[in-house]
Amino acid sequence: MTRHTLGLSEDLHAYLLQTSLREPDTLTRLRDETARMANPDLQVAPEQGQLLHLLAELTGARAILEIGTFTGYSAAWMALALPADGRLVACDVSADYTRIARKVWEELGLNERIQLHLQPALQTLDALLAAGEEARYDMAFIDADKENYDGYYERCLKLLRPGGLICVDNTLWHGRVIEADARDADTEAIRAFNAKLRDDDRVSLSMLPIGDGLTLCRKR
Repeated sequence: MTRHTLGLSEDLHAYLLQTSLREPDTLTRLRDETARMANPDLQVAPEQGQLLHLLAELTGARAILEIGTFTGYSAAWMALALPADGRLVACDVSADYTRIARKVWEELGLNERIQLHLQPALQTLDALLAAGEEARYDMAFIDADKENYDGYYERCLKLLRPGGLICVDNTLWHGRVIEADARDADTEAIRAFNAKLRDDDRVSLSMLPIGDGLTLCRKR
């Protein structure tokens, strides 16, 4: 019999957080503030943020790319794992959301580690490649508009060193990936992206049922 992943009730999820989450108070306040905003689902789950922190530590990351920053929660988790001279390049298009992020980063002492680029992420990634940054990064986190996931992935793959890690959010997409009548552009983009990764021998692959689905790709 195939053993399936354990489903989490609200109470079991609360237990998971109570017994494992080591969230700085500043990030707890940010998460609570973001939950009251118009688009709270754009923020990663706290256990996912902590996992990104651990992955940054495990990879020994000194340079990280983030595609989609929102209010700065995931960027802060990852930047906290960087050495003092490390850097995280954060890509977003919203001055309003990232204004909140900047305040949080300043409170955590992360302003020197995080470089925010307010323009379409493809432009930022192309500029990094044009500047000779290929294979200079250790880790990337993709969590932005779904129709551009493939473009973000291909550029991040070039920017990462061999052995570097790409983390991709929302790959289970609220379960819509298995709904036959879900034919919107975002769902179709996620389905196509997941199918591509399954057969991409440039990376080692694992999709985790954490948050809204988190896929890990290690560049070979």
